[in-house]
Amino acid sequence: MRCQACLCLKEIYDCHLDETRDRIHWEGRVSQSPQKFLKIEHVIELLNGLDLETIFFMGMEPTVDPKLPQLARELRHTFGTRHILLTNGLYLPPLDDIDELVVSIKAVSEKIHLDYTKTSKVEVFRNFRRVFEMGKKLGAESVLIPDYIDEEEIERIAAFVSSVHRQIPYRIDAYLPVGNNPWRHPTAEEIGQAKEKAQNYLSNVSSIVGNEDLEFRVERIY
Repeated sequence: MRCQACLCLKEIYDCHLDETRDRIHWEGRVSQSPQKFLKIEHVIELLNGLDLETIFFMGMEPTVDPKLPQLARELRHTFGTRHILLTNGLYLPPLDDIDELVVSIKAVSEKIHLDYTKTSKVEVFRNFRRVFEMGKKLGAESVLIPDYIDEEEIERIAAFVSSVHRQIPYRIDAYLPVGNNPWRHPTAEEIGQAKEKAQNYLSNVSSIVGNEDLEFRVERIY
């Protein structure tokens, strides 16, 4: 996918780190590409000595990495960790060592999905149902963009998620301005209205406006 509002276009590192929380609000900022990629044995070396419980696979799109299944397998073998995959759902790798998936659903309207991601929604929706049928724990999230992926589109997404199962957790994130896009950050009221509409379909709906306090400290180990 080539999502027009991907936060990674502005910042490739976790937005909750002290050094990135301010940078993501800089006007016109463009992220830098990684200088190198780590080998699996280096990842395990970096994690040794940490008290690990849950590992999230995230970033641009983790499923494009052909080493993801091997990495998950070796982390499980070494640390006995629980694994959560954050994905756009376009492609499903082997999920033997993934315990939970959170799928970012961009839009239900095919026209909007094509415009926003340059790909069809068909495989995403098919894979979302497949994951549920596998018995994997499953969640969904969407970004609310005023006058584009608005509260009516969020309502349509919630209706789709509910058609799979009403108990699937769903989170609504506020759009953070990226690049030369014409869209603005939604207000807390707009997020609240979208949340109310989603709750007509789903029993577990949450939201992020963007000004919440962190519950835990986020630290960088590499």
